[in-house]
Amino acid sequence: TGIGPQRKRTWLSTPDTGPEQRVNEMKSIAILAAFAAFASTPAFAAGNTQTQQGTATATVIAPITLQHTNGAAIGFGKFTTGTGGTVVVSPTGVGSPTGDVTFVSGNTNTADAFTVGGEANRTFAITTTGGSVSNGSVSMSFSTTPSAATGTLNNSGTAAFSVGGTLTVPGTATAGNYVGTYDATVTYN
Repeated sequence: TGIGPQRKRTWLSTPDTGPEQRVNEMKSIAILAAFAAFASTPAFAAGNTQTQQGTATATVIAPITLQHTNGAAIGFGKFTTGTGGTVVVSPTGVGSPTGDVTFVSGNTNTADAFTVGGEANRTFAITTTGGSVSNGSVSMSFSTTPSAATGTLNNSGTAAFSVGGTLTVPGTATAGNYVGTYDATVTYN
């Protein structure tokens, strides 16, 4: 039994030391309540941020291939030079001489031929260079003309094109067989 009424101890189990103690207890309760409210809500309020996954894709297509047709060539044919001129062979293989050049009996003209492979239904560009045909130290230059500047691979992924050209024939060209090369290139569009 004591001198005055005994106070109950607070939930903090500390002795009551007066109004200052009660203020501190109230602060502690307020801090705990704020912490509990904060812990029960998301870190960011709705509407301030959102995350979604994006998508990435890649498509690898078959490489384009070019194959020269075995035995094919731009056949400028057999001719006499006279004072010179040209031999024109169309991409369909039709030949015609110009200037003083004349075809001789047994002449045959042909276009060169190529096969393209790759991704079905894809378009491609065709380019060809010029070149020269030579017989020893004597040569004659030629330009080329593909049957088209572009092509489209079919449903099976194949296509073909032909190449003609124009041979410049000097009047000084010597008799003999002339052979040469040029480049053909195909590129996906």
